[in-house]
Amino acid sequence: MRMNYHAAAPEAVKAMRSLESYLVRQSHSEDGIDKPLMELVKIRVSQLNGCAYCIDMHTQDARALGETERRIYALTAWHETPFFSERERAALAWAEANTLLPQGVSQALFDEVRAQFSEAQLTNLTLVIATINAWNRFGVSFAPVPGSYQPA
Repeated sequence: MRMNYHAAAPEAVKAMRSLESYLVRQSHSEDGIDKPLMELVKIRVSQLNGCAYCIDMHTQDARALGETERRIYALTAWHETPFFSERERAALAWAEANTLLPQGVSQALFDEVRAQFSEAQLTNLTLVIATINAWNRFGVSFAPVPGSYQPA
């Protein structure tokens, strides 16, 4: 690891963890995004950003929630596989658009995603994406070593 950012700015890490705590609490409500879908989104965004630590962490968390190896492996090519529901596809497309922002977020994509998620759910899904993108920046910048994470 290049630098221990947890020790360097513990309040920053605390703020990030507060976002995660909010999302976990919301996952148990009708306005939230269920944990298995959150993990799929976190894996896909981490793949796009090249964050090895987060890929390792979230694939373990997804497996602990019962996700299959087949679907985890297929995330890099989810567009071409039949393994994901329409809701999951909408979430993954939204995750990619909100991670690769120079491409923009089209009205057609918004309409597709909005058909699958309530306004509150879409807001929370977007927060899941924003939060994992932020964590990926810590992971890519400070290079924590993958393999040390153990799911709860």
